[in-house]
Amino acid sequence: MPKNNNIQFAKRMEQLPPYLFGMINKIKMEKRWQGDDVIDLGMGNPIDPAPEAVIEKLCDVVRDHKSHRYPVAAGLKNLRREIALAYQKDYEVELDSESEVICTIGSKEGISHLCLALVGPGDTVLVPTPAFPIHIYAAIIAGSNVIRIPLASEEVFLERIANMCESLYPRPKILILNYPHNPTGILANLDLFREIVALAKKYNFMVIHDFAYAKIIFDDYVAPSFLEVPGAREVGVEFGSFSKTYNMAGWRMGYCVGNREIIQGLAKIKGYYDYGIFSAIQIAGIVALRHCDEEVLQQARIYQQRRDVLCRGLQQMGWPVTKPKAGMFVWVKIPEPYAQIGSMNFAVQMMQHANVAVSPGIGFGEDGEGYLRLALVENENRIRQALRQIKRALPKLTEDIDSSNQANTANNNHLAAACKEKIRCSL
Repeated sequence: MPKNNNIQFAKRMEQLPPYLFGMINKIKMEKRWQGDDVIDLGMGNPIDPAPEAVIEKLCDVVRDHKSHRYPVAAGLKNLRREIALAYQKDYEVELDSESEVICTIGSKEGISHLCLALVGPGDTVLVPTPAFPIHIYAAIIAGSNVIRIPLASEEVFLERIANMCESLYPRPKILILNYPHNPTGILANLDLFREIVALAKKYNFMVIHDFAYAKIIFDDYVAPSFLEVPGAREVGVEFGSFSKTYNMAGWRMGYCVGNREIIQGLAKIKGYYDYGIFSAIQIAGIVALRHCDEEVLQQARIYQQRRDVLCRGLQQMGWPVTKPKAGMFVWVKIPEPYAQIGSMNFAVQMMQHANVAVSPGIGFGEDGEGYLRLALVENENRIRQALRQIKRALPKLTEDIDSSNQANTANNNHLAAACKEKIRCSL
């Protein structure tokens, strides 16, 4: 079909690079359509079911025709109350469910809409990198500038934030945090959050904390909430999600809690953009919060066992890997000589030669280059099979790299010879 020159996208579209994960998914689906069994370690898309009690409640409520009407955009009163009760139980944080809790169509949507409410042209948002793409591009779509701060030790990280606030005018308006961190698995402690709150008050910026992996924790680690720190609600909010905690990813339900003025801004934007979450899903979410603590613990144990299988297999292959203490991913450095082809090319080659999908580190920004993110969504047997297929495919990659290097060497020798001949003729 010929290109229609009358179709012109908004300027903001020029700032959005190709969505690399979409490219990987396209290749994966094409191979599956061809009959290939692709083991998917790329997307953090849970294959385990939601708790049975949650599914049963959803089915019951769906049969009630009254639930098919438009829901309350901010979330059902009882659901917001259960979220507040969960924060009281888990973190000893008291929330006003009427003014400090709002439900969102997933945390990704929530963060995107909140950026529309808080920032625009001329504003600056600080994002630690590597980063989950929406943390960067929600702010860019909203029209603001984004400054990427490479993750480092807590001391260096805090110093970089302070330096940005001292050197920029106008000063940064928002800092987006994400702990346990996707993709790297880096953890936060309350001391770090205390320092962040102090910086936010000193330099007058807001904090958005993405707490999507709050309950996927291993080895007796407990992930702290940003709101546990005194003064945190004065400067920011925290997003949570039902997607990973309760295996309700496709249900699309999350929430935002914290500063009531920020919550009000999000509510105003949502009033224009959406009608909220299907009531049956919200009521099922109430059941999840009230009755499914044991299922959440069991799911974390399942992820921990998969983590151990994956990390042990990578270590046996000689790959440098550190076991994460939280989240549903393993962040691993690509060993030499394979790193030289780049993480995107490596991911494509793994798909082609190993029938294994992985997420390239470059998809999380330049600071992610040289790494892969491997999701713990497949069962242990499938993970073992993926490891075997990766191991068998590596010699093929070595052959390709050697062939490429030989071609480059031959080309360089030809260019060098041509240069020498040109110099000789000019003398």
